[in-house]
Amino acid sequence: MTDFSQNPMRLNIPLNALRAFEAAARHLSIKDAASELGVTPSAVSHQVRILEDILGLELLRRAGPGLELTESGERLSPDLSDGFAKIIQAVGDLRQDHASGPLRLTMLPTFAVHWLSPRLARYPFEKAGFELLISTSQQAIDLVAGAADVAIRHGQGHWPGLMGDLLFSENVTLLGTPQDASGTHADIRARIAEANLFLSQHRRENFATWNASLPGGPIKPAAVTFVDSAGLGLRAAIDGAGITLASGEIAASDIAAGRLARLFNHNVAAGAGYYLVYPDRLKRDRRLRNLRQWLQEVAVPPALSRPAKGPNT
Repeated sequence: MTDFSQNPMRLNIPLNALRAFEAAARHLSIKDAASELGVTPSAVSHQVRILEDILGLELLRRAGPGLELTESGERLSPDLSDGFAKIIQAVGDLRQDHASGPLRLTMLPTFAVHWLSPRLARYPFEKAGFELLISTSQQAIDLVAGAADVAIRHGQGHWPGLMGDLLFSENVTLLGTPQDASGTHADIRARIAEANLFLSQHRRENFATWNASLPGGPIKPAAVTFVDSAGLGLRAAIDGAGITLASGEIAASDIAAGRLARLFNHNVAAGAGYYLVYPDRLKRDRRLRNLRQWLQEVAVPPALSRPAKGPNT
């Protein structure tokens, strides 16, 4: 028999053995216990025997076609049932608290600052089921492991083990201050020839495509400074430090507020977009449905960011 006196808080009995006996004792049937636990009857019988061997006691015995509890089994069964009921209740309470608490939403800093933040005044934080806990990171947070609930990610919609709903596709354009965009076509090109282009290292191919297809020929800025995010390029352009190539959709609020302007009426599809990404287990979560509906409502691309087919302005 196992001696528990040395450390009463340490129970050297497999939890599966206790669970198998509790179910078998409650049903007085190995078959019904196996069905409840999702295992085979032989597995239940094996676990009960393990428990009896460890305790040195007989807990269940045959009584005609069924089972009956021994005296020891009758003493143990109610306490085990109470214990497992408390565990189930505690886990259920935690799940309910999590499901009704804030939805943990993570995203790139550029998206948070330039796209989400200008729209947050329209978000119904006061309504039940709309609570959010927002964080930003340049790295993709592991949603499968539960580091966050949902994310807004940039890409082509393929993340193994995750669902993805497209919010909007991107079109890149050249941006500067409204002063940079003033005057004639020749004036704008002259300013660009003296400007520093702040270009995200992730936009090299986008810039090559955009520049090669620019009506009137490619631009030639005085310098090109590579940065680690489109957000830094946008900030530099807003501050008048130079120009940048960025998503017209992400910059739409800055354009509408007069902080930025398109230097040419020339947009090119970026071949990617922004997606609401989440594990399959959350697809019926009310908080996710609420967030998704709101994002899709406010993500309708404004006319300022749509690709233009006319000549340069």
